[in-house]
Amino acid sequence: MAPDIKSGMKADIKVLVVDDSAVVRKVFTEQLSKQRGITVVGTAPDPYVARDKIIKLKPDVITLDIEMPRMDGITFLKKLMKHFPLPVIIVSSLTSKGSKIALEAISLGALEVISKPSAAYSVGDMSIQLGEKIKAVYGAKMTPLSTPKIENKPMAAITSKALTTTTNKIIAIGASTGGTEALKKVLAMLPRNSPGVVVVQHMPAQFTTSFAQRLDELCQMTVTEAKNGDTVTNGQILIAPGNYHMLLKRSGARYYVDVKTGPLVHYQRPAADVLFKSVARYAGANALGIILTGMGKDGAAGMLSMKKAGAVNIAQDEKSCVVFGMPKEAINMGAVDHIQDIYKIAPKAISLLGRC
Repeated sequence: MAPDIKSGMKADIKVLVVDDSAVVRKVFTEQLSKQRGITVVGTAPDPYVARDKIIKLKPDVITLDIEMPRMDGITFLKKLMKHFPLPVIIVSSLTSKGSKIALEAISLGALEVISKPSAAYSVGDMSIQLGEKIKAVYGAKMTPLSTPKIENKPMAAITSKALTTTTNKIIAIGASTGGTEALKKVLAMLPRNSPGVVVVQHMPAQFTTSFAQRLDELCQMTVTEAKNGDTVTNGQILIAPGNYHMLLKRSGARYYVDVKTGPLVHYQRPAADVLFKSVARYAGANALGIILTGMGKDGAAGMLSMKKAGAVNIAQDEKSCVVFGMPKEAINMGAVDHIQDIYKIAPKAISLLGRC
């Protein structure tokens, strides 16, 4: 809840729902209004109405559809982030086109993405996750969009000869709110011969496919969405698929991933805790853990398990986080060995791995 200066009580987070579907606007309003600490102050069928309501209602968070008449969501988002930056959660359909546009929206400043309800994704589950995301992005650091971000030019990767002997090492990463951009900054700096990387980013099904494809264009390492049984090898980054947990397993000297369904953990699937605990069990001291910006406490307990098993762990610092939730929980739990700015995480990881 947001603080109320006058009364000393906490006021509800004010949400504006922007979607061309009257049904979606009605469902979101009804479902979100049931959740403590959230009030839907208004709805808008298109960006033009949304613009006027933003000025009048001053919402704390906006949920935004990206395929709308009169003005598409991407164009509206660019204008919003340039002149009146607010925390925005993208609501998109589970399609290849929708996921690619949603990722473009995140690169422009949107903080989260969630899928619209479907037969495979109940309204109840969706509303709980949406409510959690609204609470997570409330109060997030927002800066005006100045110049377009160039994503088709890879960042300079670290040059390191120290990694030639790290064939048995594993890097495990967990991220949530703001994590898609943070992951780009970390992964694009890893050299081609880095140890295998396994990643959990809280993201719906379908979106992880497009996300992995985009990362593959930016990174020196090969990036793919994980499939059950995939081998974890040097130079390979595996992204946990949306709506599936990913666990690390080992057979002899071979690491591989087990991709499967299961109950939500911290309202998430995939969950960083599930991955980290499996890494602690099967990689132990051969692992290096990284926890990035994100809501809640997913990953903290798993990272502690990794540390107890001999792994070294790095957390993103508060200043560079969009939401200092997951790293903070891991730090408070005593699971973290090093706290780093987002641009220093990859160099620190390579340095630590080179000493092993």
